[in-house]
Parts: sequence; C-alpha cells; structure tokens
Amino acid sequence: MRTLKVTAKMSRREGIPLTDKASHARALARRPYAPGVHGPTGRTRMTDYGKQLREKQKAKRIYGLSERQFRNLFQEAVAKRGNSGETLVEFLERRFDNAVYRAGFAKTRAAARQAVSHAHFEINGHKVNIPSYRVRPGEMIAIRENKRAKGVWKGVEEVLINKKNTPSWLAVDSKGLSAKVTGIPAGTELQQPFDIKKIVEFYSRQ
Repeated sequence: MRTLKVTAKMSRREGIPLTDKASHARALARRPYAPGVHGPTGRTRMTDYGKQLREKQKAKRIYGLSERQFRNLFQEAVAKRGNSGETLVEFLERRFDNAVYRAGFAKTRAAARQAVSHAHFEINGHKVNIPSYRVRPGEMIAIRENKRAKGVWKGVEEVLINKKNTPSWLAVDSKGLSAKVTGIPAGTELQQPFDIKKIVEFYSRQ
C-alpha cells in the first residue's frame, strides 16, 4: 500500500501544520504563505470551488489518505443516516492508525500507519495490520508482546504517562502499553482544522 508523504510544502499550501513534526511549523513560521514563484503577493481571489477543494485536500493530507480512499469513505458516510460531515470525521478518527496516534503510541499519523502496517499492534489479542480498520467500542489496542523489545518502543511508557489531550473515547494504560476504545468520537472531538461543510459541498457538486 502506497503511503502518502505529507511534506512541509503541503503544510504551507494549506496554511496549517498537517502533522506534528516541528519542521512543518517552522516552515510556516518562515514563509506563512502558499509556495510558488510569485511569493506572498501573487495570489488571486479563490473561488468557492477552490475553497472547497482546499478543505478537502487539507483533510486528506492530515489523515494521509489517497483521493480514492477519501472519496470511498465519504460515500460510505453519505449512505448512513444522519449528518454526513460528522459521520465522515467519525470514520476518519476511528481508523486504526489514527487511534494509535491519538492514544500517544506514535508522534505522527504516518508513524502510526507504519507501525500498524508492520504488525506492531494487536486488537483484542489478535494481530491487525490494516491501518484503515475501524476500531469499535470495547476493543483493546496493544503493542504486541514480541514487538515491545524493539528499539522503536523504548521510552513509550513514559510518553504515554505524560500524554495530554487524549480523546475521551480512548482509555490508555501506560504500564500495559494498551488503550481501550471506550466509545466513539462525538461533539467537540469531531471538530478538526478543516471545514467539513465545504468538503460535503465539494463532493455534492461532482
């Protein structure tokens, strides 16, 4: 599976850090405008379509999805009853790789996706290496026993202890190197740094 590489240039294009990497924040601080030969003054007024496109691109890049993956997820959200935009964000948040990231096991979603793909995690005692797997309430996410000695997990217990802003739908056990899914994202936890309404409008006009 090809992983979308999110660059600092993409963060500049979208106007926000798309990952927690310090290099993205530094790039925006140095050049707080979209990349291009015309610099900060050569931008034309964006159309409504352009604004919708940018919000969609922003969301795709934050979660590291391809256009096909993102569109399929949107279509699934639309097929369900209720608010399509909120359902889409719920589906994005419940991805296995995102849950691993939100719990604090990885510093970025890309790192979480790689760890999941390399079978470092299990769910309810069973190996799961599919980043797009949608976690459900009651499931237990944990680093597999035979992977815990790997250097990549050195010091992860301390990181989990000091983790702040863990979402309410995850209960992290730092000593057990695990996290229980206690619910589903809802309310303010569905608020993200992109305009979901514009994303719905973008796909609705296709």
